[in-house]
Amino acid sequence: MFRATTLNLSAYGETRVAPDMATITLGVMTEADTAQAAMQANAQKMSAVMAALKRGGIAEKDIQTSNLNLSPRYQYVENLPPKLIGYQTSNQVTVTVHDLKKLGQAVDATVNAGANQVHGISFGLDDPTAAENAARESAVKALAAKADLYARATGHRVVRLVTLSEGASSYPVPPPMPMAAMASFRKEAADTSVAPGELKVRVDITGLYELGR
Repeated sequence: MFRATTLNLSAYGETRVAPDMATITLGVMTEADTAQAAMQANAQKMSAVMAALKRGGIAEKDIQTSNLNLSPRYQYVENLPPKLIGYQTSNQVTVTVHDLKKLGQAVDATVNAGANQVHGISFGLDDPTAAENAARESAVKALAAKADLYARATGHRVVRLVTLSEGASSYPVPPPMPMAAMASFRKEAADTSVAPGELKVRVDITGLYELGR
């Protein structure tokens, strides 16, 4: 049985890195008197949006349908039953952009092609390994420094690191940033600018240290 004076400590390491990819959700909403007409109009506009994305250098594998909805539209008048006045169709795709220089152009191209819904954008890393490893090194240094501090404060010295465990690494992605309200873009507007900023990559670890006199 292991008998010794021990320290059970936790620490974390962080590093900041510029994102190299982004995801954005956009789409088309159409209205018509009948469900069939609403779906047909939506399909035509969505085909133009998809073609614009591909012309902008977005690969087909990076375009995924995320929502398709058809719903009736009613007119409500007090003391009268709801009156059906038409149908609304919404078709949305989530687009992954690996070249951030193309992001603003891709948004503009889709709006010019008929997209009238742009819900938000979030940034990430295609391969977070290097950033995670930097955060791991920072976490280990922080853990060792904390162990030395506690050892000195209690009149001990660190003998050895007995165990080390890592929690899930993460880079907290901010909530998707709104790009614009639905249908608020104008074709004559200036090119959409995008500022990716930085991501904070964090790794949490715990360690068990043996102490001695």
